[in-house]
Amino acid sequence: MTLLLAGDIGGTKTILRLVETSQKPSLQTICEERYRSGDFPDLVPMVQQFLLKANTQTPEKACFAIAGPVVQNTAKLTNLVWFLDSERLQQELGISHVTLINDFAAVGYGVLGLDNQDLLTLQAGKLNPEAPIAIIGAGTGLGQGFLIKQGENYQVFASEGGHVDFAPRTELEFQLLKYLLDKHDIQRVSVERVVSGMGVLAIYQFLRDRKIAAESPEIAQIVRTWEQEAGRQEKSVDPGAVIGKAALEKSDPLSEQTMQLFVEAYGAEAGNLALKLLPYGGLYIAGGIAPKILPLIQEDRFMLNFTQKGRMRHLLEDIPVYVVLNQEVGLIGAAICAARL
Repeated sequence: MTLLLAGDIGGTKTILRLVETSQKPSLQTICEERYRSGDFPDLVPMVQQFLLKANTQTPEKACFAIAGPVVQNTAKLTNLVWFLDSERLQQELGISHVTLINDFAAVGYGVLGLDNQDLLTLQAGKLNPEAPIAIIGAGTGLGQGFLIKQGENYQVFASEGGHVDFAPRTELEFQLLKYLLDKHDIQRVSVERVVSGMGVLAIYQFLRDRKIAAESPEIAQIVRTWEQEAGRQEKSVDPGAVIGKAALEKSDPLSEQTMQLFVEAYGAEAGNLALKLLPYGGLYIAGGIAPKILPLIQEDRFMLNFTQKGRMRHLLEDIPVYVVLNQEVGLIGAAICAARL
């Protein structure tokens, strides 16, 4: 039996999980706690407090998934003064092996540990266990990555695919591109500016300013509050969540049109990723947004735009496509990564 420590480290909150593993591939959770990241000057005292409460021996291995870039096993969190270094963490925590990975790389490992109830199938396709696996996830940003079979295991590769150019396909999307270029005075628009939480708001503002649909007073006030709080790290409102909820309830035409355009762009970008990798091992839609707007993702709009790739349509119709419902997939992935150290 091996004791492992997994962590999902974010600028706002951190989740720590202690698990044990044996010869079996399953990981059994021993203890789990959530903390406000800003309440601690560094990760070390947080882990020490966690292990003290768990009242167990020091874990042999640890993996921490970081919301930000990881370079040579070091990471600086965007919204915290923390600077994490795996060698320092090993010494100060007394853990033999510590590694840091990007949070979306952790999602890559995590899909390997999901059960059927953690997934919703959008397209069964023709599964090939030897083929690559692709992951894409819209949340705060747009994560993308892939896995390649290496013997009995998979090797996980992170990418910056969310920063490729946004490729408009319709007259409305061309107008959206021009709107974002002018609004932000920039030379290019990444797909992340459209397919993400900030993308939902950007699409809403575009449709509002073009007067394509009337704005409800309630949502208008929430959006204005968000706009007035520009520059703050923590805002008092979440307009993307409100817009998504209104679209699901069909209570606001502007929100409905916003989410229609968002889902179309999301499906198209997932299809772009699938064309580059041909992931017959499965394409997994992770991130925080998809489970919250699941009925909209399940409509024909997402998969129609996924497969609408001209002569390559027949290739994409054979790719299994799943929505990840388990929001702890990154924490599961960190534990799997720790087990492999």
